[in-house]
Amino acid sequence: MVMDAYLAPLAGGALIGLSASLLMLVNGRIAGISGIVGGLLGQRGERFGHDIAFVAGLLLGPLTYFTIFGNAPQVIVTASWPLLIVAGLLVGFGTRMGSGCTSGHGISGLARLSPRSFAAVLTFLATAIVTVLVMRLGGWL
Repeated sequence: MVMDAYLAPLAGGALIGLSASLLMLVNGRIAGISGIVGGLLGQRGERFGHDIAFVAGLLLGPLTYFTIFGNAPQVIVTASWPLLIVAGLLVGFGTRMGSGCTSGHGISGLARLSPRSFAAVLTFLATAIVTVLVMRLGGWL
């Protein structure tokens, strides 16, 4: 594999880590996306404007990139919309039960050496491994 294949993921990971660190240093908040998006559904306090700006940045970043550079990947969704909605609701329920999502635990939590985040990330990984094994053995993947 050529070095260029490693450069984009390395730069992307560094930018995610830098962004999460800056959010913690400047605002004292972790970059837990599910908490930020979930909070938008029920809050109207002082964090509301910050959370709207955060989500807008998440949406505008890729849009700006593809507007400038083009080459947006074409995504074809083959799953049914009801299935996708149920899956999204289950993910939201799971992030509430787990007190966070992969971004909150995996990026911000691990960087803070949080024991709860270590446990959560290990659970995410173990569940993913078991799911892939079951799907492959069952012939669904």
